[in-house]
Parts: sequence; structure tokens; C-alpha cells
Amino acid sequence: MEARPEPTPGPGQIRLRVEACGVCRTDLHVVDGELPDPKLPIIPGHEIVGRVEAAGDGVALAIGARVGAPWLGHTCGHCRYCRSAQENLCDAPLFTGYTRDGGFSTHAIADAAYAFALGETLDPVATAPLLCAGLIGWRSLKAAGDGEAIGLYGFGAAAHIVAQVCRWQGRRVFAFTRPGDSAGQAFARSMGAEWAGGSDEAPPAHLDAAILFAPVGGLVPAALAAVRKGGRVVCGGIHMSDIPAFPYRLLWEERSVVSVANLTRADGEEFLALAPRVPVRTTTRAYPLDMANEALDDLRSGRIEGAAVLVP
Repeated sequence: MEARPEPTPGPGQIRLRVEACGVCRTDLHVVDGELPDPKLPIIPGHEIVGRVEAAGDGVALAIGARVGAPWLGHTCGHCRYCRSAQENLCDAPLFTGYTRDGGFSTHAIADAAYAFALGETLDPVATAPLLCAGLIGWRSLKAAGDGEAIGLYGFGAAAHIVAQVCRWQGRRVFAFTRPGDSAGQAFARSMGAEWAGGSDEAPPAHLDAAILFAPVGGLVPAALAAVRKGGRVVCGGIHMSDIPAFPYRLLWEERSVVSVANLTRADGEEFLALAPRVPVRTTTRAYPLDMANEALDDLRSGRIEGAAVLVP
């Protein structure tokens, strides 16, 4: 912990008084040095719920408004990806808590154009995980297609949200946890999974698609073996250990493997409008800000059901 002056927002920016900030596996990758070229020193955190406390020139948001600041903090607006509705692939982006300071703090700077308006009556702790676990989970689910049977590998913050959306959509959910994690499997069933087992097990039915939230490359061949012909495996994380060699027969019959990168503001608007309709109920464990390292360690060790959230 250290004290810093309150940051000053520049043109188009807002200063947020942080009410809650979710602890994401990406924060763990940043802290553990698994992602290249972070801004150093860095304040992690990109699932920020806060109040606008100050605004720079050109900002229309009212002081006191509650907003969410997600992973995607800024894009250039003029590269080929920004011009083609693929701002998640921008050539010159800024990412909250990675290449710009984030929300493991009492205050944070955000671009007003990349912040999402949030309701006045919501619970900041319950809402924080929606800003990455929810958004990336939603983008991953869209990438998985319209299949009925969805496998979720790694049943943490994102999967426990996606499972609720799947059930609301009338899909079947098959959850995969670390082998022997009976508590995690029970949690998955409580979130609507019709089957839960270890990642070393085969599901009782072929999957139409599988989403991998666990950053374990060895799960890619396992998921390919579990999906039907024409099925898709979606890698939902920003970092994954190396994918081992596997026989071509696992990929044959038009199975495919795709990755999901970052998010777009359209993803955020879609999902934050959808979540209250489901309604999504997040399972959270709150930590005071000065226990950020304990929260990260609990996430690293798999001791959290749902999502960890820091509260200044």
C-alpha cells in the first residue's frame, strides 16, 4: 500500500471514487508477470464501479454519476480494426489495470467514452464482476454459437455468470473443474449446471461448444474430444499455458478452436442490458483494499467461489 495524490482527469477523462473493484484472473496474470509490457509501476484492477468525482474538458457525465470502467480503456479510433467495428483488436489500445492504472485504489482515471452508465440502486460489490467476468463471458458465449449443450472449463467468476445466462436461454450447461474439486462442482450445480465433473472426465453427452476460462492449454485437446462434429472450442482468457500437440483426428470433422480478445463497448451495452433480465446473481467475497494480495492469492489457489471484490 502507498499514498499518492488524487489523479487529475485530462480532456475527455473522469476521476472515479472507487466503490468496488473486482479481482480478475487477468489481474493475476499481470501481477505474476505472465503478460508482456505492462505499465510499471501499475495499479491493477479493471472491474471498477465508482462515482464520477471530477471531469475533464468535453465530458458530459454528471458529477456523482455511477459508472463502470472495464478492461478496454481507450482505442485509437482510426486503425483498420477501429474502423471496422473491431475496436477490441485496436492497434494502439489502453487497458485498465495493465497499460494504465486501474481500480485497486481509492480513485481511478477513466476515459468517459469507455465508461458504462450504471444504475443508482445496484450493489457495487455484486456489479463489479460483470465488468469483465460478465463481459468476456458474454463475448465468449456469442463466439460459441447457438448450440444447446455448452461446456464450461474452469468454473470461476466468468463461468458462474455465463451458466446463469445459458440456463435463461434454455441451454444445457456442463461444468468442468479441477479434478477432485467437489465443492466447485457442487457450486456449479447450484448455478444451473446439469452435470459437473473434473476436467479429466468426459461429459455424459457430446457438447455443441466448449468455453475455456481456465488458462490451461492442456484443456484444448480435452475440449475438442468432448465436442461433437462441427463443434467449437472457445478460449476465453488473455493468457494460457502452451497447448500440447494433439492428433489431427480431434480437430477433424470441422471442429474449430477460436480465441476471444478483450471486448467492445457494444458487448458491454448488450450484456449490461441483459444481466438484469436474467437476472444474473453474482456470488462474491469482499476484501478490504489492504488485503488485495490475499485476494489475489486466494484466486491463484482456487479458494474462491464466484468472484473476489476489493472495497476501498
